[in-house]
Amino acid sequence: MLEEEYQPRRQLPRHLRPTPVHEAPFGFTMREAQITDLPYIREIYNYYVANSTVTFDVDPMTLAEWRSKFYYLGKLGMPFIVAVSPAGQLLGYALVSPWKQKRAYRFTVENSIYLGAASTGKGLGRMLLGELIERSKTAGLKEIIAVVADQGADASIKLHRDFGFEEIGRMGKVGFKFDRWLGTVLMQKSLK
Repeated sequence: MLEEEYQPRRQLPRHLRPTPVHEAPFGFTMREAQITDLPYIREIYNYYVANSTVTFDVDPMTLAEWRSKFYYLGKLGMPFIVAVSPAGQLLGYALVSPWKQKRAYRFTVENSIYLGAASTGKGLGRMLLGELIERSKTAGLKEIIAVVADQGADASIKLHRDFGFEEIGRMGKVGFKFDRWLGTVLMQKSLK
């Protein structure tokens, strides 16, 4: 057939056309973590324990361990926040914990941010880190340390750099997981 012999493509009448499905915008709110959030926090964290090197934990954390951590951080006044969808699903969390146990380190913390698998790549980590920094300032903390795996965590390193964290050192082959040695990148941000 010649090009001019083609019939224009027919369309279904409007009332028979399928309605286009529009994806709802990614929405969430942030709030303080609550004890009832811990099963969901444990689920998110243990996914990374089992499937990635972003945490050097090799054994899943129990609910009892999370409860203990929750109460300990609460007693110290450390920020521990969650992001929740409009439907009430926990999408991710962020917290700071003491960098070291010695009292002289009491104003220095290490941050942790973990997202549910369906929540990655949507800017949620950036929002959680920004909120965590603000709440850490309000809590009177002075320094935040990020300890990031040196393999497979380029997005985390970039995120921290975007918030003004500076690389302060590297430690090679300090962790062994999934039959290989792993190192860490140490980053620091001053909250003064």
